[in-house]
Amino acid sequence: MQLSKVFFLKKIISSAPIILLFISVLNEFDFNYLNFKYFSFNFPYILIFYWSLKGGEKLGYGLVFLAGLINDVVVGLPIGISSILYLLICGFASYLRNITLRPSLVKEWFFFLFTISVVTTIFYIINSIFFLVKVDYYYLLFNVIFTFIFYYMFSIIFSYYSKFIGKEND
Repeated sequence: MQLSKVFFLKKIISSAPIILLFISVLNEFDFNYLNFKYFSFNFPYILIFYWSLKGGEKLGYGLVFLAGLINDVVVGLPIGISSILYLLICGFASYLRNITLRPSLVKEWFFFLFTISVVTTIFYIINSIFFLVKVDYYYLLFNVIFTFIFYYMFSIIFSYYSKFIGKEND
């Protein structure tokens, strides 16, 4: 009986990226209640890029697609936009993983900036041209900047988590 509890706990801890992804798309938090008008960042972008780059087996593409559908429902976007964007982030991360010989956090960080810039541009084009949704440029700009800045911090945290999980599985 005790062995199954330990196994179950290890399974939950090793599934933390997936659980965190679904919590983040269901929560869709902003800091509007703190009166920071343009302070927001896209945590799912950080999470998806990092785990697609470092631990592709942690997040499956099907789960990422499902998380995008849930995000669209929660936020009120046309169904499928977030899924496409999330899968594009997975594609960029997979590309970087395949061409990288020597990983470097700074290089990954700047490639992440390129990735979220492309994804945000595609998001803007789809919403403004096809769905005639008014998009706030300042909000998007500051969202990209803060997402870029927070990637560095979260990648360090996720790296420690990966090392912790690696020791747990030994």
